[in-house]
Amino acid sequence: MKQHKPTSPARRQMETIEWNKILTKTEPTKSLVSGFYRARARNSDGRITTRHKGGGAKRLWREIDFVYDKKDMPATVMSLEYDPNRTCFIALVQYLDGAKRYVLASREMKVGSEILTSATAPVEVGNRMPLNRIPVGTMVFNVEIYSGHGGQIARSAGVGAVILAHEGGYTLLQMPSKEARKIRIENWASIGSLSNHEHNLMTGGNAGRSRHMGIRPTVRGSVMNPVDHPHGGGEGRTQRGRRRGPATPWGKPARGVKTRKAKKGSTKFIMSRRKK
Repeated sequence: MKQHKPTSPARRQMETIEWNKILTKTEPTKSLVSGFYRARARNSDGRITTRHKGGGAKRLWREIDFVYDKKDMPATVMSLEYDPNRTCFIALVQYLDGAKRYVLASREMKVGSEILTSATAPVEVGNRMPLNRIPVGTMVFNVEIYSGHGGQIARSAGVGAVILAHEGGYTLLQMPSKEARKIRIENWASIGSLSNHEHNLMTGGNAGRSRHMGIRPTVRGSVMNPVDHPHGGGEGRTQRGRRRGPATPWGKPARGVKTRKAKKGSTKFIMSRRKK
């Protein structure tokens, strides 16, 4: 981590990652980027569906290969790059036939490293293979939920899922949240954990950096009026919550209440719930 010189109150608090010691390229590959419309947390009617999102600096979309459809063909890592649309770093890889793709960069990945997507690939960091070929106790990332749909589990900075067992056509996987879940044994996963593991240690320093990332200010319900929030009103500072407990702005119970749908189809694949 890099601590900045205290030239201002914001810089005094700021801690960032030393990008120049990790990343090898500043500009993305033009053939793999495109512009895209950021919905800014609004639906097709223009109504806000997720609060505190909007604005921010313009971004280019990097086309990430989550499917890894070039199997049994080794690829060489050409560069490690920053992606504003995700927390981990990405790697530009080039296959033997000359094709270039962006993939999620593992923690140990460096320029010149080789990765292989194959059912017979060696069990090495960065390689991708079916779950039934990976030994118990191995950490994996970018895991498929549905066969052929591409990786959807464990894609954030520094995370990885642990293989606990293989049994009855399923692999028991411990998620980054410590939830234990069954995944079909023929689904594919990449070996290792993801890069940028120090991401959670970063300190923005001022509100401006949050606005550049598209994060809008959050106002506490306890300082609002009763018409605007269930926690609002009262003389002076009052405790958060009511006789019935804390609530969302729409009066729904909050803090410790289960929100998962009782009849959700994938519930049968969860062996143990995540820790609260």
